[in-house]
Amino acid sequence: MGPFLSIDETALSQGELYTIITNKEAKGKKGALVGIFKGTRAEPIIDRLLKLPSSIRNKVQEITLDMAHSMKHIAKVCFPKAIQVTDRFHVQKLAIEALQELRIKYRWEAIDQENELIKQAKGTSKGFLPKLLPNGDSKKQLLARSRYLLYKSRDKWTNSQKERAAILFIEYPEIEKAYKLVNNLRNIFNQTKDKVVAFTKLAHWYKEVEESGFKSFNTVANSIYLNYHSILNYFTNRSTNASAESFNAKIKAFRAQLRGVRKTEFFLYRLEKLFA
Repeated sequence: MGPFLSIDETALSQGELYTIITNKEAKGKKGALVGIFKGTRAEPIIDRLLKLPSSIRNKVQEITLDMAHSMKHIAKVCFPKAIQVTDRFHVQKLAIEALQELRIKYRWEAIDQENELIKQAKGTSKGFLPKLLPNGDSKKQLLARSRYLLYKSRDKWTNSQKERAAILFIEYPEIEKAYKLVNNLRNIFNQTKDKVVAFTKLAHWYKEVEESGFKSFNTVANSIYLNYHSILNYFTNRSTNASAESFNAKIKAFRAQLRGVRKTEFFLYRLEKLFA
């Protein structure tokens, strides 16, 4: 047990979820694994953790987690002296999902429109020819191929992605507005170091979301509002759940090396020997 922990969930085999607590100081090596618990229900995990002496559990100063209520409850009961830090990447992921939802909505509309034109063109001598945009994409293709560029900031776009983004934002200004909201949130986490300044910037971002009128972004903003204490704690040490995600990747690589998990108990035993 170290002063800085991460708590996250992962699937070992056939989608069965396990809750994993890791010690950041071990950096993914021996001593990284504090505990693996089957399922994500808080009560059984709390029962197991409370068997550890309070003197050991009280050593924990900070624990990073996502916005799941069960994780927060586990941290509050079992590590009462630890500061809870909501992982910034889970917050950003919510905003990106809201943006992608808008892109997918327009894509379905473009598919419906193209299908209707194909039906109308049937039986005519000309047949159907989709209208192409300046970069050679049809509207349907533009929306499908813009998926990955919307995950990245502008400075990381390739030349072809810059061209595609320019056309996308002309054709669909609402997507540009949503992309700016995602970028503004990313910049708050990247550029702000002071907790008070971050609180002010998040309040301004919340106002921008309200003015935008995007329902999905309102859901993101409300999630941030309900978890703002633990989100603002990020700006104290700039701690993230990256160590937990890295450990999850190690488990997946280990599982792939063994060509899957045939016997879960033995797989967990091997993880314990390697990382606990």
